[in-house]
Amino acid sequence: MDLRVLRYFLAVAREESISGAAEALHLSQPTLSRQLMDLEAELGKTLFIRGSRRITLTEQGTLLRKRAGEILDLVEKTTGELTAADEAVAGDIYIGGGESNALRLLARTAQQFRAANPHVQFHLFSGNAVDVGERLEKGLLDFGIMMGHRDTKKYDCIRLPAVDVWGILMRSDHPLAKKEAIHPEDLWDESLIVSQQFNWTARFSEWFRKDYESLHIAATYNLIFNATLMVEEGLGCALTYDHLVNTVGRNLCFRPISPGMVDEIYIVWKKYQVFSKASERFLTAVRLAAESGR
Repeated sequence: MDLRVLRYFLAVAREESISGAAEALHLSQPTLSRQLMDLEAELGKTLFIRGSRRITLTEQGTLLRKRAGEILDLVEKTTGELTAADEAVAGDIYIGGGESNALRLLARTAQQFRAANPHVQFHLFSGNAVDVGERLEKGLLDFGIMMGHRDTKKYDCIRLPAVDVWGILMRSDHPLAKKEAIHPEDLWDESLIVSQQFNWTARFSEWFRKDYESLHIAATYNLIFNATLMVEEGLGCALTYDHLVNTVGRNLCFRPISPGMVDEIYIVWKKYQVFSKASERFLTAVRLAAESGR
């Protein structure tokens, strides 16, 4: 399977037309159509549904779009590592993780590292633990950030000197906003907005003293920004980490839950990972920052 043809395929999937993709790729339409037909013949699968106005992907085409993107990302990452100068610390560092205030330590370390190594670029991927784990396994990420009671046995890891504090994000005019901390019974009859990444383990069942199905879940979210809009519009109260939303000047407030609950935070990487020079040096910088607590 030719990488060039994969790029053609992705262009057609993005433009949803042969003519639009051909123009973007500076190819003739017959040439592009022939390349796509050859790809379908090679795979023995129909990848496109060719309509009168637009082209859509079949189920097999949708799968190939995801895999082709991952393949080309990995090729670009590998090429960058191999073509980096032998002596200079240069290249790309890929980090994935969920939303956490602990990333501030990594951000500070990255700033200091890049000040000393200006030819290094950082690439951030936001996603849940499953997404990050998959990209680590495929070599698309150098490092992942994982929070909470995750199974880190399959990775090497460093615990970061910070924790994420669980609490409730709500409107400032909500009756619970008058409390300094939120107790389980306060939420039994409330509409809740919880993360799709929400790790409903025995500890949360014990804290709520309720089964998940007994709670009033109004919505789930992937990233807290969109959930914040739902909170502001009164859809419900969001169960989230502290310090993810700036509540200053907004009709929002955060209250910790009680008894308190915190998640430890780790930077992880694949066991026996072969790092580029840039990634290896950055890991050393992160380790020193974690040990010093700065």
